[in-house]
Amino acid sequence: MNVRALAGLAVGDFRDRVRRPAYAVTLLAAIGLGYLAVPNVNSTWVIMDVGGNRGIYNSAYVGAVTALAGALWLTFGGFYVVRSGIARDETSRVGQILAATPLRTSSYLFAKFLSNLLVLASMTGVLAVTALVMQLARGENRSVDPVALVEPFVLLSLPVMALTAAAAILFETVPLLRAGFGNMVWFVLALVISIGGQSGSAPFGGLGVHQVAQSLNAAMGNQHLRSAEGGFSLGLTKVSKPLGTFAWDGFDPSGGFVLGRVVLVLLACAVALLPTLWFGRFDPARAAGSLVPAKAAADGESAPAAADPFATAGPEPAPAATWSTAPGELPQTAPTRAGAFGRLLVGEVRILLQGVSPWWWAVAGALTVAGFALPMDTVTGMLLPGVWLWPVLIWSRLGSQQVENGLEVLLGAYPAARRRLLAEWASGLVLTAVMGVAPLVRMLVAGDGPGVACWFGGVLFIPSLAMSLGVLSRTHRVFQAIYLPIWYILVNNVAALDFMGAVRVNGRPAGPSPLLIVALSAAMLAVVFLVGSARRNVKG
Repeated sequence: MNVRALAGLAVGDFRDRVRRPAYAVTLLAAIGLGYLAVPNVNSTWVIMDVGGNRGIYNSAYVGAVTALAGALWLTFGGFYVVRSGIARDETSRVGQILAATPLRTSSYLFAKFLSNLLVLASMTGVLAVTALVMQLARGENRSVDPVALVEPFVLLSLPVMALTAAAAILFETVPLLRAGFGNMVWFVLALVISIGGQSGSAPFGGLGVHQVAQSLNAAMGNQHLRSAEGGFSLGLTKVSKPLGTFAWDGFDPSGGFVLGRVVLVLLACAVALLPTLWFGRFDPARAAGSLVPAKAAADGESAPAAADPFATAGPEPAPAATWSTAPGELPQTAPTRAGAFGRLLVGEVRILLQGVSPWWWAVAGALTVAGFALPMDTVTGMLLPGVWLWPVLIWSRLGSQQVENGLEVLLGAYPAARRRLLAEWASGLVLTAVMGVAPLVRMLVAGDGPGVACWFGGVLFIPSLAMSLGVLSRTHRVFQAIYLPIWYILVNNVAALDFMGAVRVNGRPAGPSPLLIVALSAAMLAVVFLVGSARRNVKG
């Protein structure tokens, strides 16, 4: 396959991906991160803290802090955006067409790798533009140095994006990792990369954090500034007072560091091509390697609906359907009777939990038993976050499983779209409440009113977040990519993101008011109804 054809395949796949809602959601999150990376001068929430100080907002500092923050976020969130390319080729039958061409497996995998890298590089480019906008908006130094601004993105972000793009290819071609379990594995690996990559001994320069930190500390020393206790930190943290400032003109990368980044990119290329050894490239003769199982398991991939959740039960037959429709349109079924919502909810619960492994239920049961046996402080501070992490792969089905299983057109025949959406959301609420029943009972017995109020806020928040992200992005991966970092930050005692009452001060929840959580949940649910109705009207 010639270079031109390879580039055409990669660019075509890239264009298809950037039109998808998941790309827009992740891109907006990256832009928000760029905003947080350059906070207001009086802010006590910071991304980079150099011993109680920060660099003046010039091109070098703004570029470096945004590039490092972007590398952290896109290593995690970007993976979930790009990891579906091969599976989508199989489900759309494009892969079977490609299998009949002279296209080599290595060429196909490398084209997919280039497509992944283009998606992540485009997000990195938007982050660079965001950094420029934030430098001008903050106004501490409006003199723009394009090289100093862009260099950190090229040396720090892009090599890590190449490794992320290659990992997505590898995960899609390994049977154990291609579904929801792989998403959880990547979450752990991304944490290891984010933490270990900041070390000075990290291979190939890691994330480049150590090199930037050394340069920042040297600049502080030259200006006779002392680093406060705690030293350098990268990540969203709250400080006691606004950071001091010092001048920094950027880091001077050594030849060894640049060589390490080049080697990292070459390593990513090798990882992307490694599945050539076993990937069947949609060859029917190697059907055992199919990327999409006939029946999805409870590992986070949406399972196809096995029964009609809208069918009415009882001795009386359902009202007849109205068949007077235009050619090519599905007939609209007659509205169901007013008491059918309960049956609809039961159907949605069955769909949501379809295919869940008995082992999953065994762990859920063990967590519930532990909730009644462990000390109260452990239940509220550790167990509650645990039980509200375990169903993350099931929650992620909300709002997206109809699209991912090709049932959107069929469900368009249901006359009460809002009622169906409400029932789907309520199925997630039921799952959340059941998983958290043990902590609720313990808090009720202990008379912990504030904790109970936060519990109810969490019960509403989780399915609302999952449903809104699923409806907006039309994929289950965005919820996984957003909920897991929120949960991780929460268990690290950041009260600002505690929607469940797990972070406590003097025994009382220290997070946002439950009323605020309820209001936010209601707003997300309103978005679900508005978007659902708008799409229905457009198709109508």
